[in-house]
Amino acid sequence: MNLRSSLPILVSLACLPARAQTPVPAPGSPPAYEMAPLFQASEVLDPSLLAGPYHRVRESAYGDGYLVHFTIDSDFGTYECVGIRDLRRCVGEIQAIASLVAVSKGDLFAEGLRKSVEAPIDAVKNIVRHPGKSVKQVPHTVGHFFNKLGISLDNAARKSAEGRQSSPDGEGKEIGEAFKSVAGFDKAKLECARQLGVDPYSDNPRLQEEMEKVTWAFFAGGLPLRIGAAVVSTGASVALTATEVVGLPEDIYDLTPSELKYQDRKALEAMGLSPQKIDAVFANPNVSISVRHQMVRSLARLNGPGREEIVNVIISCDTPWRAHFFRDVLRLLEKRGQTQPFTAYGAYGRLAVAQTADGTIEVPAPVDYVIWSEEVAGFANRVDLTSAKHRLILQGQLSERAATELKTAGWEIVPFP
Repeated sequence: MNLRSSLPILVSLACLPARAQTPVPAPGSPPAYEMAPLFQASEVLDPSLLAGPYHRVRESAYGDGYLVHFTIDSDFGTYECVGIRDLRRCVGEIQAIASLVAVSKGDLFAEGLRKSVEAPIDAVKNIVRHPGKSVKQVPHTVGHFFNKLGISLDNAARKSAEGRQSSPDGEGKEIGEAFKSVAGFDKAKLECARQLGVDPYSDNPRLQEEMEKVTWAFFAGGLPLRIGAAVVSTGASVALTATEVVGLPEDIYDLTPSELKYQDRKALEAMGLSPQKIDAVFANPNVSISVRHQMVRSLARLNGPGREEIVNVIISCDTPWRAHFFRDVLRLLEKRGQTQPFTAYGAYGRLAVAQTADGTIEVPAPVDYVIWSEEVAGFANRVDLTSAKHRLILQGQLSERAATELKTAGWEIVPFP
């Protein structure tokens, strides 16, 4: 049974055109819609997110009707965050950068650099002697493992930020790229990200730069990478555990980019998708390796027809932020499916929806604060929903007006932690 063919479904909260005809209010009556409010960061954020040793969230924040937009000033730059989830991730990355900066000022880092020059590991010696040949020679030492490699962790992480910085041409660039492609460096960088509790494929350029610098010093110097011990050795006081940062599955850190690609391709094939459709998923530069893997992982756990329509949304993500948001949508749908079995799936716009056994349509909404707007009114009063029960699985809050209007329109609101 295909959800889309059996029942017209909902349009995305994020990009829904209004469909309902709302009467013009009489003079003196309350306005038809609410205006997106301004927020004080101190009233909506936990103290640990609001400020720390290396960051401060500006007090003034604003809503767009769904999510709250924040600005973070940090010791490492200014960051614009869309939504509390995005802010939480960013704060964790700032903490990680602080840890890496502290490590790079310590004795263990200096020792690694010294050893990498005085007595480099064999793979590094080979690069220095034959920079043009080293990348081709490495696979002969690791057998079939490199047959499915070919995507370096460095390149994969930088795809979404391509073009931000230029690199020098010539032999220096060749040697640098060869260094990063040497057998073992990718794994070492993944371990660095694991210890920091951050996404190894983050599009934060400063985080990537610091991870590469620290990882390389320890890797090329033949030293074990222990971020915690390295920070302690500097005498710095840095929080090493990110604040509920990413919640990434462990295989993000255990598998290389090409291994993850192989795993994701097999999962999509098992859903019955065509090779062309699968190729389109991997070709989208706005979907990072980690975000793609999490979305595919969620889809694989949602059994039933209609998942191809959700894949179409993944393919259509036109910015990294939209990809992150849709990842959160699928996470919420997956969690809901653990207690409320679904029989079919579908998608319109940029939102996935699911159908229960009794025909109820459930819409996951990982938002911050939803107001009663023209878009939400169109969503709530769709004529083609009158024949079906409908639930909003809400991860966030509704304004009092929005809650009242949605319930009046027949929506059941299910708060979700």
